[in-house]
Amino acid sequence: MQQVKSGDTIKVHYHGTLTDGSIFDSSNGREPLEFEVGSGMVIEGFDSGVLGMSIGEKKTISIPAEQAYGNPREDMFMEFPLDRFPADMVPEVGMQLNMSNNEGDQFPVAIVEIAEEYVVLDGNHPLAGKDLVFDLELVEITPKSLIITP
Repeated sequence: MQQVKSGDTIKVHYHGTLTDGSIFDSSNGREPLEFEVGSGMVIEGFDSGVLGMSIGEKKTISIPAEQAYGNPREDMFMEFPLDRFPADMVPEVGMQLNMSNNEGDQFPVAIVEIAEEYVVLDGNHPLAGKDLVFDLELVEITPKSLIITP
């Protein structure tokens, strides 16, 4: 029976929860997730968690934060002056915003604190520091040797 190995392109249905059972993502009602195993397209623990699975197999994997989105990094917190917000925007703790860096790349941030003259923004991934649980079902395996590129 064919089993997933590094370099294979696979399709997998998944249901992701935190350790408290709250759902953060699912392929339910959508096409299965397709990716090349070992290519870094998904988090490390998900990538290694599918290795050895066979088509039709279901399993649950637990991924510690270090193999998911890592632990929150202090250098991803920044102070942003309140006077640089649009006049019609009222910042609130928990508000999600998009910022641009000097190269024009956009990245999400969340307001975590409001002081008199600035807000503290958190640029860490929302799942940083969280252990994740995935229920998986392997749908398809395409071995690397069978993938034809133009």
